[in-house]
This record gives sequence, structure tokens and C-alpha cells, in this order.
Amino acid sequence: MPVLLDGGVRRGTDVVKALALGARAVAIGRPVVWGLSVAGADGVAHVLALLRAELANALTLCGLGSAGQVPRDLVVTDGPAAAP
Repeated sequence: MPVLLDGGVRRGTDVVKALALGARAVAIGRPVVWGLSVAGADGVAHVLALLRAELANALTLCGLGSAGQVPRDLVVTDGPAAAP
């Protein structure tokens, strides 16, 4: 069953984490509405451009070429917390 994440996405890194945890798609809700309320269609385009750039940056920092390459082991889901 495909998992879709809808909610809580504010940054490109949120998209990468959701994909690593098994999401097949990530919906962007509130940030788009915020952009719409501030600057109409141009605001929506700006918000989406920012998220796209953040996602590309996060993928690059992880050594990945595309969102389809995000491995499941990119995030730790259980085990002891990292030591400070």
C-alpha cells in the first residue's frame, strides 16, 4: 500500500526524511496556502521554488542524484539515542 505524507512538511529535508521512511509522495499544504495568502499565484510559485531548491540541496548533501534514490537506511528509526 503506498504511503503518502500529508502535513508537517516545511522544508526540503522534511521531504527527504519522509521518503526515507517509506512515503511514496509528499503533499505540501500549508506553505502553499501561506504563499497564496501573501502574494497570490506568485507566492505559491515562490514557495514551491524554495522547497524544490531545499530538496535539491538536501539530496546533494546526502550524495543522492534524485528523490527516487533516497534509501530507507538514511534515517535511524530505533535504537539508543546518539550521544552528545
